[in-house]
Amino acid sequence: MSPGSVTVRIDGASRGNPGPAGIGAVVEFGDGRPPMELCAYIGETTNNVAEYRALLLALEEAGRHASGDALTVYSDSELLVRQITGRYKVKAEHLRPLYLEACRRLRAFPAARILHVGREENRKADLLANLAIDQHRG
Repeated sequence: MSPGSVTVRIDGASRGNPGPAGIGAVVEFGDGRPPMELCAYIGETTNNVAEYRALLLALEEAGRHASGDALTVYSDSELLVRQITGRYKVKAEHLRPLYLEACRRLRAFPAARILHVGREENRKADLLANLAIDQHRG
């Protein structure tokens, strides 16, 4: 990872679809700062909404702490990645505002890319998303 780069791993979880949902993200900085671990309970919603909300939270934090840098986002949501990269259209109207906001935030980075990874490569973000649900249910 180069000094000016930021790597983000995101995940959303919903127990039931819709159901209690949480989001998780890990933001890693190329300059050696410790990674930020983010998680939040977001109420009752679908898994796809949770995935987008995780992306928005991560982009907000990355932009706040490292705007102007190169950004790589990893997600295990094939739908989200393919919608953001333009391979899939956003057909669900309730996802459109989330999609548009994510695209706007991604444009703040001069070099931004989003890549699909398997669940095994996204364990920490998944753990954080589920932790948010568990802590809320406490």
